[in-house]
Parts: sequence; structure tokens; C-alpha cells
Amino acid sequence: MNRFLAALQFLTTIPLPWRGEAPPEEVGRSLGYFPVVGLIIGLILAGLNWLFSLVFPPMLASALLIVSLVMITGALHLDGLADTCDGLAGHKSAEERWQVMHDSRAGGFGVVGVVLALLVKYVALNSVPQSLLMATLILMPVLSRWAMAYAVFIYPYARPSGLGKAFKQGASWPRFTMATLITFLLAVALVPPLHLAGLAAMFWVWLITVVLATYFKSKFAGLTGDNYGAINEVAEVGVLLLVVMLAWMGLV
Repeated sequence: MNRFLAALQFLTTIPLPWRGEAPPEEVGRSLGYFPVVGLIIGLILAGLNWLFSLVFPPMLASALLIVSLVMITGALHLDGLADTCDGLAGHKSAEERWQVMHDSRAGGFGVVGVVLALLVKYVALNSVPQSLLMATLILMPVLSRWAMAYAVFIYPYARPSGLGKAFKQGASWPRFTMATLITFLLAVALVPPLHLAGLAAMFWVWLITVVLATYFKSKFAGLTGDNYGAINEVAEVGVLLLVVMLAWMGLV
């Protein structure tokens, strides 16, 4: 339970007033619960979508859902995306890229990356058929949090210190297997409107994660906490794009 609460506390802004700040070691061992936190985020988004759809037109409801997701996560992953984009700019050594990402000021590449991600996410979310929207809102954060767990477990950590290092040290076969089994079951059982598309989405997110993580590893001599956040954001966009594509082709 402590590890689940540590994951919930780290990945969301949901208040847990009875808990103090979890130590890095406990947060690092919470990897197996990442998809569960994704499920909670997805259920909140599904509930908000039901509420927003009662009083707002679809386009405004989609915008409010994206704002809600940013608030629920405290923009944690968007910040990682911005820092990663800034770090990728120019011809630099891995150490110089780390220094750029460590700077609290957002650079031009970071701002552009975040704006483009939010823009595509909004248009894609607004393009998901209403019959698939609830299932998509649940599936999207589950798969994207699993993508982070995969990246943490499989790829080396770049920096000699940092919270991401605690995740890497806490990653183990049992914890990663737990995260994968939970994600698999949720993809199959909790999103029946998508049928086997849930498994297709899981494979698609895995492919996105492998490509991104391999590229980041070549640029940063491993992965960093910011890279994990960037992978989460791109995975969310990827799920939305896949659902829209399958719906447009009449496959779901």
C-alpha cells in the first residue's frame, strides 16, 4: 500500500494529507503501480468527460479535459518533455545536454515541443468518436504510465544522481512484470469497446517507447527523469492517434 501511495503521490497532485513526502527509495520501488495510477487518472478523466459533456459542446469539453490532465499530473511530464526538447537542441555532448535540462528556464525548443504536443493531443482527442471516448480516456494514461515503467526498467539511467536513479535502482523483474500484467489486463478487460485494439495500442506504445528511448539514449548517454516524462507525453498522443486512425478506417 505504501508503494502504491508513493506512486500516486509522485505521479499526481491528488492530496494525501496524512502522508509526508515519500523518500526516493520508496518512490523508486513503486514502479509496479504506475499503470494503477494511470487507471485512476483515466477514471477521473472519464468522470470529468461525463460532467463536461452535460454542459459544454464537445470541443470545449476536450480542451477542459486536457487542462484537467495537466492539473492532475501537475504538468510533471510536460515539464520533462520541455526539458528534453531543450536538451536535444544543437550539437552538444551528453553532459552539456544534462546541464541544459537542469536549467529551470524553458527554452524555445521546449516551448515549441509542449505547444505542439498539446495541440495534437487536443485535435486528436476531439476526433475520437464519442462511443470510444470513455474507453480511450481510461486506456491512454494506463499505457503511457506503463511506457515509463518499461523505459525505466529496460534502459540505463544517464546521470550519476537524481530521482530517476532511484526509479532505476528500484526497478526489478517482479515490479516490471507486475506493471506489464496490470496493463495487459486493463487493456483487454476494461476497455471492451476497443476489443483487440487495446492490445494493438499496447504494442504501438511499446514501439513508440523503444524508438524514443533508443534515440534518447544515443543523445543523453542513457535516459533521465525528463526523458521518462517526454516518453509519457508522446505515448499519450500516440494512443489518441491510433484510436482515431482505427476509427477512421472503420476497424473499431
